[in-house]
Amino acid sequence: MNLRQIEVFHAVYLHGTVSAAARALNVSQPSVTKVLRHAESSIGLPLFERARGRLIPTDDARALFAEVSDIQDRVRSLRQACHNLRLGRGSLLRISALPSLGLRAIPEAVAAFMRDHRDMLFDLQTLHHDEMVRKLYERETDIAISFEVPATAPVGHQVIGEGELVVLYREQDFPNAPSRVHLSSLQDQKFISPIQGGPIGRILSSELDHLDVVLDEVASARTYYVAAALVRAGVGMAIVDNFTAQASMSEGLATRPLQPAITFDINAVYMQDRPPTRMASEFLDRLAILIDEP
Repeated sequence: MNLRQIEVFHAVYLHGTVSAAARALNVSQPSVTKVLRHAESSIGLPLFERARGRLIPTDDARALFAEVSDIQDRVRSLRQACHNLRLGRGSLLRISALPSLGLRAIPEAVAAFMRDHRDMLFDLQTLHHDEMVRKLYERETDIAISFEVPATAPVGHQVIGEGELVVLYREQDFPNAPSRVHLSSLQDQKFISPIQGGPIGRILSSELDHLDVVLDEVASARTYYVAAALVRAGVGMAIVDNFTAQASMSEGLATRPLQPAITFDINAVYMQDRPPTRMASEFLDRLAILIDEP
């Protein structure tokens, strides 16, 4: 499939009809139909089935769509880069970060950085740890900000700060809480467990096993901000990173660090053959200052 066929396939897949895809692409319906037929002929597979006036993707089309979407994103990025060059704008920095860091730390760092570098452009994404290596390999991002560094991938990293696990709870559920909370004191509380496979989940599980503490888990959440929302709704308490807790604070919620403290590094991860540029390093320095602020 050539780029034009990819563009038409993507539009038809998203919009469901030839007419809607033609409007989105600002071309004629016969043009869309012709390109789509050529695409199916090129790969030797039917991509859509007609049903009740709509085009329904085949199983093969569904399998292709994820790859096509990645290509479309890169083409849009290339077009934006060309547009920026024509306008004389500065370089583009692509940063991917865990959702918890994207709630507050990253936006504040970008805002502070752009006050001194008005021509700098940012492409910000959130990611989960299992997506990090792929995004770096495939050049979807320049730097990934994470709690963990992949052990076997050809990546470099620098530590830009430290995080800590904290208890997030409703004040009415834990009145007179001490300044630091021991995990054993939470055994009688309803508890929302964090992502089991992520670094936070592994760190917490290891500490619970070490202390021989079993918490009453009533729900689990695959993202930290969902865990915070469950706490706010009264489902139970949660142990999250301090960045999620800070960004989620509202009236009636409180947070306490653990005793003993459970800390972890915050890393800027990049491919070894694509280290941070001077501007990227300057941004990371600004982010490190914000992360270090109480």
